[in-house]
Amino acid sequence: MASAHGAEPDTEGTAEPEEAIYEEVMPCERMELSQRLAVEELITTEASYVHNIQLCVSDIRAHLQKKQLPDLDLEGLFSNTDDILHVSRRFLKGLEATATQEHDQLLCISALFQEFKEEMETVYKIYCASYERALLLVESYRKDPRLQEEILETLNVTVPHTGASDLSFFLVMPVQRVTKYPLLLGKILENTPTSASAYPALQAAVRAMAQVNANINEYKRRREVATKYNKAEHLTLRDRFARLNTHSIAKKTTRLSRLFMHEAGIVAKMEDREYDDLEEKFQCVVSSVAVLKENVASYLGHLEAFLLPTPHKRELQINEGPAQQYRHFAEYLHCTVFPEFKRRLDRLVCQPLCSLSDMLVGPQQLVKKRLDKLLDYEEIQERKSEMGTVTYDEEAAMNTYLAINALLVAELPRFNQAALQLLGQILCSLSMLQRDLAAQILHQAEKELEQMPHGHMPLPSFWKMVEDTLQQSGAQLRTFCQMFETVTPSPVTQPLNPAEERKVLSLVSKHGPDKLYQVTSNISGSKDLDLTLQRGQIVALLQSVDTKGNTSRWLVDAGGGRRLLLCSQESTGGEPPGWAARGGAGAA
Repeated sequence: MASAHGAEPDTEGTAEPEEAIYEEVMPCERMELSQRLAVEELITTEASYVHNIQLCVSDIRAHLQKKQLPDLDLEGLFSNTDDILHVSRRFLKGLEATATQEHDQLLCISALFQEFKEEMETVYKIYCASYERALLLVESYRKDPRLQEEILETLNVTVPHTGASDLSFFLVMPVQRVTKYPLLLGKILENTPTSASAYPALQAAVRAMAQVNANINEYKRRREVATKYNKAEHLTLRDRFARLNTHSIAKKTTRLSRLFMHEAGIVAKMEDREYDDLEEKFQCVVSSVAVLKENVASYLGHLEAFLLPTPHKRELQINEGPAQQYRHFAEYLHCTVFPEFKRRLDRLVCQPLCSLSDMLVGPQQLVKKRLDKLLDYEEIQERKSEMGTVTYDEEAAMNTYLAINALLVAELPRFNQAALQLLGQILCSLSMLQRDLAAQILHQAEKELEQMPHGHMPLPSFWKMVEDTLQQSGAQLRTFCQMFETVTPSPVTQPLNPAEERKVLSLVSKHGPDKLYQVTSNISGSKDLDLTLQRGQIVALLQSVDTKGNTSRWLVDAGGGRRLLLCSQESTGGEPPGWAARGGAGAA
């Protein structure tokens, strides 16, 4: 009995350590099981998420695109879901590959999140920033029975198993997914012993994804501020006066005063070398686009002026030879080459250039607004350093400046790079168009030249022939002019009536016979001091120019004082210096 009694405590003694071990092992197993379930949840939910995004892009959006509904803004609805799908597919592939790592799976998952955090932030911040606009579009489509019916029909055809009654069912998924990553990682971390080698890596992954979400929220806030200020407002004078109040006048006065103090050097301007360099590059882009736009418009104007003459539409009355070949060449240029060139110039240069110019308006407004907010910021900072505190509105104004400045510093480098790239492509297109135009014209000119009798003549001989032909034509023209002057009949002297004879005697006594000429046709004065004369009247030519040196009006005396007379006419006597004989009207 004694031995049996003595053995009983020994049995209890051995049972106590076993129970303690069991109690220690069970929590570890439960933690490991929970950890494994958390990992499985991460991978399975990621797979389901990628599948739904695939449905959204490949089925729903594609089906709506086929409908070609003009009032449906698919880009505004689905934003950059293609980019999200591309990143998520690769991320899912990496997650599924960690299942083969066994003991190192948690380390691999942590490293995968670190690897993808920047890409995730880039694609998700764009989507989340435009998500509110997508919801507004969905809400507006609900109010349009026709559009709503088309959307429901698409959902019933493409994803009937989801039971979705609205596009928002799918549109919210990327927003929910990116915010869930820290929670899923945190659940894995909670079920990982602190002594585990993967624990620090999981902690870093949780912090990284939490920072990604914080950055997305900050980007969204900055975009909301930018959206508020980067719209170009076209206000009438009445609208501008309506906006004036005591607060706005005081604010503008303070800004103007601060700006004057900057310019006068009374107060130092807060410097931001990084932003200043970015703005300088941006303003250079703005100036370059404006100059190129002006030059292209001038180029188009000159091209229109060049195309105004239409020699191919003129009847030359020459049925063959170089004249007809030139006519065919001109017709080809006007009807084929230049219309096609103008069409390509508009599509490849003018339209992209106008689009680029429109893209610059928003950033320009934001840059301008930043200066206003900087002046407010400096004023509030100065007041804060003196008084130690600021009001809620002043704090909000300071945060607005910081948000605009941070957004510009983050976005202007990419914008400048994209704008310069687009500007370079436009210039390359313009150069290629000019090259193609020159090549096309040269090719056609060479074809026309081959048909001409001198097309195969060596160049020196050709120019010698041209020079000889011009000299010969010039000689023929001079001979023709001389023959014309010789053959032209002299004007016939008209008989005088008695009154005219008495006036002639008076004019002879005053000016001498060499100054007298007879009018051979009627002349009507065009100005107040001009004479109106009848055919046969006698006048004395005093000067072959008027008082201002104009040779088209002469100073004459018709017996009633000195008056001006419209000249370039014929005379009965010898032509005075500068006389321009023209048939059809006579003059003294």
